[in-house]
Amino acid sequence: MTLLENWREQAYRVSNDPAAYDAFWKAYFEKEKGFYASLLADPSNVEGTVPELAEKYGVDRDTMVGILDGINDSLKEKNPIEEMDETTVLSLDYDPEKLYRNMVTAKADWLYHLPEWDSLLTEERRAVLLKEGRLANTVIREKKVGRNDPCPCGSGKKYKFCCGRA
Repeated sequence: MTLLENWREQAYRVSNDPAAYDAFWKAYFEKEKGFYASLLADPSNVEGTVPELAEKYGVDRDTMVGILDGINDSLKEKNPIEEMDETTVLSLDYDPEKLYRNMVTAKADWLYHLPEWDSLLTEERRAVLLKEGRLANTVIREKKVGRNDPCPCGSGKKYKFCCGRA
């Protein structure tokens, strides 16, 4: 079993104990918050193996794998997390705007409200990214064509006599 499969098995297994499940995720989110606070405070590219990164950021190996799974879509170049093992050298070279937007989309307010963002993105830029991230989760329905409305195909006929025929 790969490191990522092991993490996903541990994190997403069905539990009969909702309190233990909630406690697991609460502890994970606290560790994740500390990781991102450290990462954002020093925006230089960080490289290393899973054990090296876990030690650098003060988390256990499995938590580091979970963090790598979460941050991968925000990196300038994705890591091979599906196949990684303990010797795979990984990069944490992230795109700040993409990372911020992904945090908003994931509704991770404990992460996108970190004070470390102040030195990376202006307040105005964060407001724009916040709006974009929130819109990404919004379903926008197009107006339905009424039976007696002109057909959208441009024929000039009523919809019911053109494309709206059943």
